[in-house]
Amino acid sequence: MLTNDDATKLSMREIAIRGSALAGMVAVPSLTTFLILWVLLDDLLTAAIIGGIVHFVAMGFSLKLSKKFLVKKD
Repeated sequence: MLTNDDATKLSMREIAIRGSALAGMVAVPSLTTFLILWVLLDDLLTAAIIGGIVHFVAMGFSLKLSKKFLVKKD
């Protein structure tokens, strides 16, 4: 017997798939920025600092994305 709460919850598989996609949305921009800057500037420390800044900005946007992305649609 399904209750109203069970109908609105995500399954573990859906959480894993959506969580992995959200993690990719956060990690890919920061890693890409780091690698491109490391090649262009040839300075590991500067590339790491800027990549870290991009990563924390992406994490800020992920909070807004997760509210929309991890909610089950009826």
